[in-house]
Amino acid sequence: MKRKFEGIFPALVTPMTSDGEVDHNALAGLIEYLITEGDVHGIIPLGSTGEFYALSDAERETVAKTSIETAAGRVPVLVGTNDSSTERVVEHSKQAESLGADGLLLAAPYYALPTHDELFSHFSAVNDAVRIPIMLYNYPGRTGVDMTPDLIVRLAELENVLYVKESSGDVTRVSEIIRRSGDRINVFCGCDCLAMESFVLGAVGWVGGIVNFLPQEHVRLFELAVQEGDLLAARDLYYRMLPALSHIENSGKYTQLVKAGCGLIGRPVGPPRGPLESASQEDVAQLKAIIETLKGSAL
Repeated sequence: MKRKFEGIFPALVTPMTSDGEVDHNALAGLIEYLITEGDVHGIIPLGSTGEFYALSDAERETVAKTSIETAAGRVPVLVGTNDSSTERVVEHSKQAESLGADGLLLAAPYYALPTHDELFSHFSAVNDAVRIPIMLYNYPGRTGVDMTPDLIVRLAELENVLYVKESSGDVTRVSEIIRRSGDRINVFCGCDCLAMESFVLGAVGWVGGIVNFLPQEHVRLFELAVQEGDLLAARDLYYRMLPALSHIENSGKYTQLVKAGCGLIGRPVGPPRGPLESASQEDVAQLKAIIETLKGSAL
């Protein structure tokens, strides 16, 4: 299978103004920074870190449009089109394709807790409605449904299902999916603290929120581990990144701290929307110290 997507794909934050409106200028500026200075390989708006669940349909459309127009074909744009019903996911997916998205990021519909057979019917409906690649997003911690390797292998038979972001926290899923369906589907790491392990097992990329403010480090790790095969140098960099990765991933405040991290590097993106609240001053100070240690200089 010819690979179209690989490498580092930031799960974009959705910048907000002080009065809670989507800040499209800040979003465009962040994307420009990630592409031109971060050298990322693609971008993903409207994922979990992008607070898609807190946006109106009109806001989701404009975020997707801003992302696609700013990327301007330089890197692929995969749009998150998740919702709680098949009908709405199909609508969002068709809209994303019409706007020029290069692919879709699709988790299981949340709250309803569909069975595997119901999930297969759900993804089949989306597959049949579009012609662009689909990246499945297995995140049982958020959706309440675990898309096991058995289901992933089954879904890989669908024409447009070509990738999966594995965020279960079980790194053995990476090797099992590749062993059983590696000729039909490519795996992206979806757990920040399992990136190195995932690359060693054959993952072709990494989708993460922390990329928003540490893009160069993420890209360099991918280059070392996957493109250059220098696992010792990759491991050294990974160990230096782990304090930041583990601090945020295990904090229970992922989106809040990612947004705080953007502010720390001079890319303020505003607060998250309710029910989330901004990270505390103590949290931000701790994150600042971790980033400074990683970069070896004061922010």
